[in-house]
Amino acid sequence: MKIALYKESRAGETRVALTPDAVKTLASDGWDVVVQRGAGLRAHFTDEAYVAAGASIVDVASGDVNLRVNPPTLEEAAQLPEGSTHLSFLSPLLAQDIVKVLNDRRVTVLSFDLLPRISRAQYMDALSSQATVSGYRAALAGASHFDRFFPLLTTAAGTIRPAKVLIMGVGVAGLQAIATAKRLGAKVRAYDVRSAAKEEAESAGATFVKLGVTADAAGGYARELTDEERAQQQAALVSEVANADIVITTAAVPGRKAPILLTTSMVEAMGEGSIVIDMAADGGGNCELTKAGEVIEHHGVQIVGLTNPPAEMGAHASFMYANNVLKLLALFGAKGQLAPDWNDEVVIGVTVARNGAINHAPTAEALGVAHVAITPEVKENA
Repeated sequence: MKIALYKESRAGETRVALTPDAVKTLASDGWDVVVQRGAGLRAHFTDEAYVAAGASIVDVASGDVNLRVNPPTLEEAAQLPEGSTHLSFLSPLLAQDIVKVLNDRRVTVLSFDLLPRISRAQYMDALSSQATVSGYRAALAGASHFDRFFPLLTTAAGTIRPAKVLIMGVGVAGLQAIATAKRLGAKVRAYDVRSAAKEEAESAGATFVKLGVTADAAGGYARELTDEERAQQQAALVSEVANADIVITTAAVPGRKAPILLTTSMVEAMGEGSIVIDMAADGGGNCELTKAGEVIEHHGVQIVGLTNPPAEMGAHASFMYANNVLKLLALFGAKGQLAPDWNDEVVIGVTVARNGAINHAPTAEALGVAHVAITPEVKENA
């Protein structure tokens, strides 16, 4: 069967869903791999490298399994072969029109952002791998926009105090931002509504900020704050934010608008020359003032709306994403043949639609259609 690798159509995207090494792995497993011409060039993977790995270069990609990083456009979705399989960061609740087009073509739709957060799925967790890149780039963005040093410097011209960095959100991206800012020499503080985040933040080198507002949920995740809790959180954060030179916000909710963590009044309490790096700009931003892809100034504070931070490191982001793709595809087939294990909770979890039916309950509700759950087969003992 044929796997097709597409050139990304999103503006500014440098990533690609498969590296030449990943193609080599698939080709050796019996898959026929076709690569759209120029698909990997922006990540420094040439067409010749893909050919050497065992792929064919085509002008129009089309396969039994179709791989992307970002969702296809409506036009691209309408051109996918009927009955094929599609995998990307689809975020189905934000791409309902695309889901409908794909489902009408009876495409099996898989989305990385629906991957179950369980231990054995960590190796295929593309959200986490790309968040690692984002956290690293966010810390570097803070250093590059800040017009002062990050580390403590004792020089003949005087002593320079280290920058004070506040990381809001201690998930994968936040931990990487902490570690990177710490390596650059900053004094780092971190806040999260999850009480379990304290140990994680401290292990990465930050001082954890306790505000008395927690929102622990099952599995170590955070539940949504009530309006009263959110007001209490923001009131307690004012002094922390005001005392920081750089605030990096990392709170993103896949498929939904990012929560507001920084209000306009909190930004106005920050010192002249301070920086806000909003890593959630693509999801609407954690700061009320954020404009995606722009750097704006408000009362002497720069607010940087980062969009698609992983695209700033196309080569390594693609390497990590491609490894996630290989691990996930292994549950859907081997030896060049698709054979999904529909009893596997990971396989069920990432599937948005198949056979013309919507299997992801929130997407079905959003589209106003029947939800058809994938029910694991009960295997009888011999």
